[in-house]
Formats: sequence, structure tokens, C-alpha cells
Amino acid sequence: MPRPKKKVFVLDTNVILHDSSCLHHFEEHDVVVPIVVLEELDQFKKGNETLNYHAREFLRALDALSGDKLFNGGVELGPGQGKISLRLESEFHPDLTPSFSPAKPDHHILNAAYQITTGKPARQAILVSKDVNLRMKAKSIGLMAQDYRNDQVADVSALYTGSRTEENVDSELIDRLYRDPFTLDPTELDLEDAPRPNEYLILRNGRKSALATFDAADNAVRHVDKLSAYGIIPRNAEQTFALHALLDDRIQLVTLSGKAGTGKTLLALAAALQRRKSYRQIFMARPVVPLSNKDLGFLPGDIDSKIAPYMQPLYDNLGVIQDQYQTTESKHRRIDDFLEEEKLVISPLAYIRGRSLVRVYFIVDEAQNLTPHEVKTIITRAGEGTKIVFTGDIFQIDHPYLDSQANGLSYLIEKMQGQPIYAHVNLQKGERSPLAELASNLL
Repeated sequence: MPRPKKKVFVLDTNVILHDSSCLHHFEEHDVVVPIVVLEELDQFKKGNETLNYHAREFLRALDALSGDKLFNGGVELGPGQGKISLRLESEFHPDLTPSFSPAKPDHHILNAAYQITTGKPARQAILVSKDVNLRMKAKSIGLMAQDYRNDQVADVSALYTGSRTEENVDSELIDRLYRDPFTLDPTELDLEDAPRPNEYLILRNGRKSALATFDAADNAVRHVDKLSAYGIIPRNAEQTFALHALLDDRIQLVTLSGKAGTGKTLLALAAALQRRKSYRQIFMARPVVPLSNKDLGFLPGDIDSKIAPYMQPLYDNLGVIQDQYQTTESKHRRIDDFLEEEKLVISPLAYIRGRSLVRVYFIVDEAQNLTPHEVKTIITRAGEGTKIVFTGDIFQIDHPYLDSQANGLSYLIEKMQGQPIYAHVNLQKGERSPLAELASNLL
């Protein structure tokens, strides 16, 4: 049986800025980097953002492979892998000139892929880009084009929800969860699928029901009490589960997903304030994804006025918690003291870089706008005694090169499920107001 023909993957700049290790994820196939991509990467070398890191890392890796073969046949990437080569500029193919202006770097990448496919001998070139518009342009001229899928979730509809409902559970078992020692052996429930560590369960039989979670350390299904945090009381089962995970110091990593108005950020902040004494500091951050992908420097005013609109939703949630108490009450005044003494810090995520994450309750809001690499960078910097919470809606993404399958929050949920120090809850019911719930469902 003949071996399948090796493919040639032509990389767009945004793939490299998304994952600097992308060269090693194309198996036995060859990778071509048009020279215009190096020119674009040159603009990203300086800075402390993730894009700058990826640009530098890729260029260093390429430099380690440098030599004449990079421009003449390519350099082997390693055992079982293909070759990497740089492709110099060539005249625009006559098929492209009527529709695509040479003034755009994207069109030079398109031209490189097209020249490979129509060359002598022709090879199957596949353009790999995070830019859906460039992929559409490629397909318009008969080129194969695809998104970079190495860190994508295969099926969002099957993504781990963190909880499930079990009907027709023996009434006696439900009753036992309410009696000391408030636990069951998981085998008694006769579940079709074994529960994952820290997975939450709604157990029902007619009018009887109980909320529970699986404690993998003790191999026990434990009753989940309805707890409150800094005046915030959960309004449904998912919020009860979320607060349970947020308040449990043994669970060091929590993800909360769900549409707007389900209480993700409010619950995380309330839990952090409730557990403040166990942590040195509360950090609350969110990525800044400006409108139309403009940089912060594009906006008028000083740095505080630039970032204020992006941080305001976090302050709004803090205000809701404060309003649970009279202005004369100590818990109301204490929040102002926390802010003044920087025991509670609200900041853009980029400004958290370089800070120590030891004994910190770290909440990352709008995590769906992070890349998988950015999520990994945050978690790997967690020191002793730190708890990290990611909240977001995987269907409400503002980042131009991310979607519900390829974003840091979805990737984290997919990879972390089943880990003993991790818990996830997908919040489904909106609790902001009947009007907000109606709009979220219908509009």
C-alpha cells in the first residue's frame, strides 16, 4: 500500500503568535514559513505581552535551526517530523493579481501557498491561519485552508459541565445524606458513569432531592450544604455547587462557565472575601480586549482612564456585595479598607504579570478571551497556598482569533476534568433579573 503523500503546511503569522511551539505539531508533514511572516514577527519582538513572548520564542527556535538549508530544501525538525523551510518572496501569481493587492502582507502569505500548490512539481499546500477572512480568501482560489487546531476542544456540546442530575435514586439513600455522617459509598448509587473527583450531583426521587459531590480522596459522596458568602446566598443548585467549590481550600483550581447574569463573577468575589483570612491577598483581573482590536494607547487619557471601562464590571460586582450591608456596618467598610490597603486588587490581567502568587485568591474574569497558552502561564505561576478561579462564557468571545472551541477556558475545562484539586461548574440559570434572562435566551 503506497504511503500517503506528505503535505505542506504554510503558516500565517497569527498561528505563531498563538503558539510558538506550533512547528512541532504537524507530524511528518513539512512546514513553510513565508519570509513576510518573519517581517511581521519582527514587529512583535519587544514587549511583555504573550504575543511578544511567542514571537521571541519562535525566532529563537528558528535561529537554532538556521543555515542554508532553511532556504534550500528545509531542515529536519526531528524524528518522525517533517522539514521546516523559509520561502522567499516571489512575483505574484497571475491568478491572484486581479483580486489581491500586493500591499497586504496576508496576500503574500496567500501567494506563497498558491505558488507551492501550482508549482512544478506541485505539492498539496494547506494554509494554516487563525484569521477566518484569510481562510475564506484561500478557499476562493481553490487553496485548502484550516484553523490551527492543536489546542482546540473537539466538541463543545460535550464539554464537561461539572454536575449532573440522577433521577430515581433510592429514597433511603437521599435520606441518609441528610443524616450524620452525611456520606454515601458511590457504588450504592449505581451510577452508569463513575463520578469524577469533585463532580457535583443532584439526586432525586419524586419530591425528594439532595445535593452532593464526590470526594475522591475518601471515595465518598458527600452532602453539599447551601452556604452563603459575604452576604451572597446561592439561588439555585448550580450556584450552590459553585460556592461550595469556591469556599473549599482543598480545591485549588476552579472554573465557572455560563452566560451573562448567572452569577459567576459575583460568587467568585463573594467567596474570596469570605475566605480572605486564609489568603494574603485577593487579585481580580480580566484580559483587556479593546473594541476593534485597538491597543490601549489608542484611547485618550491617562492609564487609569484607559483601563477604567474594562474594570468597571468588576467594581459593579463589588458594589453588589457591599450593598448587602449598611454603610455603617463593618463588612461594608472593610471592603473599602481592603482596596485602600491593596489586600484586594482589581487590575487588567497584563498588570498582574511578574507579581508573586503566593497565598493569593486569584480570580480571572472573562477567561474565554485568553489563549490556552495564557491560561497555562497563569496557572504555572501559582505558588504555595494559592487558589485560582477562572470565570467566563465560552460563547461570548471578543478576541478576533478565538472561538468556543479554541479558547483558554474551554481548553482548561477539557484538560483538567477528573483532577483531584480541580472543580468545574457550568451555571445555566440567569439570576440577574427576569428581563435579563429573557433577553439572554431569546435575543
